[in-house]
Amino acid sequence: MKARVLVTLKSAVLDPQGKAIEGALRSLGVPGIASVRQGKVFDVELDGTDKDKAEATLKDACEKLLANTVIETYRIEFVG
Repeated sequence: MKARVLVTLKSAVLDPQGKAIEGALRSLGVPGIASVRQGKVFDVELDGTDKDKAEATLKDACEKLLANTVIETYRIEFVG
């Protein structure tokens, strides 16, 4: 079973890296960019076929390591 975990900063948290990317895109002449928020993507392959168990495992991984839940949120998507 494959899943994707998307980790982003909470909306109330400043994102200096996103602002730097936004400024760089503007200086490169890329039109239509209103704002940029930077994040992380984890593609995870899990053993088994039980989706509920896989989701619980991924939530545990996010809470323990993949996301800093004080300043970040995460979303789990199952792929394929």
